[in-house]
Amino acid sequence: MKRLTKIAMSLGIGLTLAGLPAQGIAALQQGAKAPDFTLNAAQAGKEFSLSLKQTLRNGPVVLYFFPAAFTPGCTVEAHLFAEANGQFNQLGARVVGVTAGNIHRVAEFSRSECRDKFAVAADPGAKIAAKYDATIQGPDGKPLSNRTSYVIAPNGTILLSYTDSKPQAHIEKTLAAVRAWNAKRK
Repeated sequence: MKRLTKIAMSLGIGLTLAGLPAQGIAALQQGAKAPDFTLNAAQAGKEFSLSLKQTLRNGPVVLYFFPAAFTPGCTVEAHLFAEANGQFNQLGARVVGVTAGNIHRVAEFSRSECRDKFAVAADPGAKIAAKYDATIQGPDGKPLSNRTSYVIAPNGTILLSYTDSKPQAHIEKTLAAVRAWNAKRK
């Protein structure tokens, strides 16, 4: 099992095992209050302190957790979020990626794979991911972020929680949730 986990992680895919959220379901559900946090982040390779509370002042936040920078699945997901970033921004939403990596690796990932479009935060030890019930065990036994996306309203309420090892559906689901939030406001 340990070898299978290591192979899956090197390919950037998650495993749905007993004790982990089922595909399509994240542990923190719609209507729950999103835990606040402040993390070291980077956008376009430039480091800064990112506060969820501050970011929510500008509109909803698409908060997505991913296992590891520069792995195939996480790179695909970053590219897809980068491509859709303009649509999120037009709807007033900001995309923020979070992973259990260090700030230097995250800074490079924000520049190259996120294409300078959105912030990526470093969550050493996956402590914030744990508050969001979005962790998996890495091949070395240490916690990693699970591939889980949240859409959070400006008041801190979770509008969508979604867990799936496949990165493609995350963009479609989060964009639909932001559109639905905007439609309710009109």
